[in-house]
Amino acid sequence: MAEHVIKLPDVGEGVAEAELVEWMVKVGDIVKEDTTLAAVMTDKATVEIPAPMDGKVLWLGAEVGETVAVGSPLIKLEVAGAAAAETAAAPSEPPTAKAAAPRPAASPEPAATAAKAAKGPKPAPTAAPLAKPRRVGMGSGLPRPEGEKPLASPAVRLRAREAGVDLRQVPGTSPAGRITHEDFDAFVARGARPATAGLAPNTAVEEVKVVGLRRRIAEKMAIANARIAPITYVEEVDVTALEELRAKLNKDKKPEQPKLTLLPFLMRAMVKAVAEQPQLNAIYDDEAGVIYRHGGVHIGVAAQTAGGLMVPVVRHAEARTLWDCAAELNRLAEAAKAGTATREELSGSTITITSLGALGGIVTTPVINHPEVAIVGVNKIAVRPLWDGAQFVPRKMMNLSSSFDHRVIDGWDAAVFVQRLKTLLETPAMLFVEA
Repeated sequence: MAEHVIKLPDVGEGVAEAELVEWMVKVGDIVKEDTTLAAVMTDKATVEIPAPMDGKVLWLGAEVGETVAVGSPLIKLEVAGAAAAETAAAPSEPPTAKAAAPRPAASPEPAATAAKAAKGPKPAPTAAPLAKPRRVGMGSGLPRPEGEKPLASPAVRLRAREAGVDLRQVPGTSPAGRITHEDFDAFVARGARPATAGLAPNTAVEEVKVVGLRRRIAEKMAIANARIAPITYVEEVDVTALEELRAKLNKDKKPEQPKLTLLPFLMRAMVKAVAEQPQLNAIYDDEAGVIYRHGGVHIGVAAQTAGGLMVPVVRHAEARTLWDCAAELNRLAEAAKAGTATREELSGSTITITSLGALGGIVTTPVINHPEVAIVGVNKIAVRPLWDGAQFVPRKMMNLSSSFDHRVIDGWDAAVFVQRLKTLLETPAMLFVEA
C-alpha cells in the first residue's frame, strides 16, 4: 500500500485560494474513484473535488470554513501502489464548478489526530488528477448511533420538517451517512414515520457553521454597515396606469416574448433617471477617495435562492428594450436559482433593485450593495383610497423604499431621483419617449 496526497487544484482562472465548505468523507472512509470528497467555494461558485482513485481516507487537510490555497494538500488516501502509479499518468480533467448554496458541513476529525493514523512510506505529495465528479454512495444505510447529528442538505431538512420526520431516524447511504432525497423517500415509503407524541419541551441546539455563500453575504453586509452612512427615502407611487399598461402588453404579447412584471418598467425608469443624475449610477472607492460614474447602467437585481441572496446583473440596461430587460431578468433569475450563474453574471452592478414581491411589505430599509451608492426597494402593490380633489377613489399604490450613501449623495439629490422615478412610473408613456 502507498499514500497519495490530493492537492487543491486550480479551480478557476485567477483564483489563488478557495474556502472549504463541506467534507463528504471522514478519516477512515473507504472511497471509490469519482466519489466526491469535498466541496470548495470561490466567490459564488462551488467546486466539487472527486477522488481520482479507490482508497482509504487517512488525513483531511483543513476544517470546514478554512481558506485553502491552490496547490495545498487537501486530503491523503491510502491506495494500492499500482493504482497510484496508473492514475498519476492519467490525463487531468477540470473540476466541475456551479453556483450553489453551502451544504450542511460534515464534521471532519482534526488533522493532527488523523495524521497519527498514517502509516507506511510517505512519497512527495503530488497533485492528483481529477475525474468528472459523480457522487457514489458509501454509507452503510444503518441507523446512526444515539446522539450523532444527521447530515442532509437544506432541501432534505425542509422536507423532513414539513413531513414531521425526525432525520435522526433516517439511515443515510451517501458518504459519512449523508441523507439524500432517495433515502428520505425510502424511509417514508416504508411507513417508518415516528408516532407523534404529546407536547414536550425541545432542548435541541443545532450548531450551524457560517460558511460559503452565507459567510460571504455576512461579510458583505458587515462591510456595508461599517463603511456606508445610509439615508433611506420612502415615497408612495400610484401605479394604476402602469398596471393597466402592463396587463395590456401581457395580453397582446407574442408567444416568444416573456411575461412582463413591474421590474422591467422600473429598470427603464431608472435608466432615464440616472441619465439626469449620473452620480447615482456610480461606484465609490472609499479607500482611494474616488467616485467612478458609469455611462453603462448595470442593474443588479437581488434574488433569493435556496442557498441565500444573490445579485445577478442585467448589463447595459440603457441599451435594452422593455421586453429585452424582461427576458434577461428571467434568464438570470433561473440561472441563480439553478446554481449555474457565472461569476460575471453575479458581479459588476452599478445600481441595484431589491424586491420581495408579494411579501414586499409597506416599507423596507434596503442595505446598499457596497461599493454602489444607491439601491431602489420595491414594496408590494395594494389598493388604497386616494383623494382626487373631490372624492376618494381606489388606486393601486406602491411604496418605493430607496437607500443612498449619504457620504456622496445629498438628501436633496436622493429625493430628486426618487421623485423622478415616481413621475415616470405614474405616467408610463414617458418611459418610451426619447429625450
